[in-house]
Amino acid sequence: MYVKRVFITDDFEEMMPKYLSFIKGVVDSDDLPLNVSRETLQQNKLLRVIKKKLVRKALDMLKKMSDEDYEKFYKEFGTNVKLGVMEDHSNRNRLAKLLRWQSSNSDDGLTSLTSYLERMKEKQDHIYFMTGTSRAECEKSPFVEKLLKKGYEVLYLVDPIDEYTVQNLPEFEGKKFQNAAKENLNLNESDKAKETMEVLGREFDTLLNGLKDKVLSSGIEKAVLSTRLVESPCALVASQYGHSGNMERIMKSQAYAKAGGADNSVQKKILELNPFHPLVKQLNTLYKADPESETAKDLANSLYDTALLRSGYSLRDTTAFSARMDKLLRRSFDVDAEAKVEIPPELDEEEEPKAEEESAEESASEESTAEETPAAEEAAPAEDAPAEEPAASEAPKDEL
Repeated sequence: MYVKRVFITDDFEEMMPKYLSFIKGVVDSDDLPLNVSRETLQQNKLLRVIKKKLVRKALDMLKKMSDEDYEKFYKEFGTNVKLGVMEDHSNRNRLAKLLRWQSSNSDDGLTSLTSYLERMKEKQDHIYFMTGTSRAECEKSPFVEKLLKKGYEVLYLVDPIDEYTVQNLPEFEGKKFQNAAKENLNLNESDKAKETMEVLGREFDTLLNGLKDKVLSSGIEKAVLSTRLVESPCALVASQYGHSGNMERIMKSQAYAKAGGADNSVQKKILELNPFHPLVKQLNTLYKADPESETAKDLANSLYDTALLRSGYSLRDTTAFSARMDKLLRRSFDVDAEAKVEIPPELDEEEEPKAEEESAEESASEESTAEETPAAEEAAPAEDAPAEEPAASEAPKDEL
């Protein structure tokens, strides 16, 4: 930073917000005083004006970049732009125009919100989006089946920060965002379609109440018939202000999440049933015939568990899920439900300890034999050695 071409400092973090920390430049002002302390200078009104102008100048510079250059920039600093939407409320609309996401409109490449609005269908009031860990997961989600079938464009938000970003961006140019995994999804159904759903609602009323009050009372807030499902039998939908499967997964992976503690992120969901799916029709028939039927309860619980997985949530009780799958598989392949696992008795027998004792005695005897053999070999040479000859008699003394 310079004042009247006099160098002041090269460490002035207050001039740019954190999400624009990657920008470097030179600022020269003729209006700031030189003969004041740093603390006084920081509180100067002109400094706040300079900061405001710098941010807008930086955003305008990004806006004027070519599509090719901006695509390269966004791959490196796209997260910074999303953080700016969350932190800088005064420039939220400018930053929203810089956002790029994957879309069902194109197999590759990113699209802007401005381009999305240009392709919107008539009478479409919302910007539809789906969150997940990958594009493939979003495309195969049951929540987008009806949207894609009707030709609506869906944004795929695969970055963990994306859902936080959209929560801080309630609308864009008058169009509100709508999460495809939450309730109140308006698909502009015709009057005839609404009448058909009302008739089906009366037909499935007993099942819907039974699932809510008895069979799945601990896991769901309510059960309703769905207009968003096409191929899937059911799905779990979050409330308008609840957590989607993707958000719940992110919250569980946070560093402050307590293992084994009370999980406040786990909320009751809304179970949506596809009234045209064969499994749902069969469940309705079984439950109407006998509300206490174990077959109907197992089918309902199995559909609920698969809906958890389809919707991006995690199973609470994997043991119970495995037991239900075992029952359904036995029933499907005509295996007796009471048939037990038969294990040959020899597999339960343990090795007798006598064999270990005998091997220990044999090893001990081998060691003792090995010790005695060298001792005998040492004694043998001593016996075979020839006796020493007696010492020669002393020579006779010289005679006198």
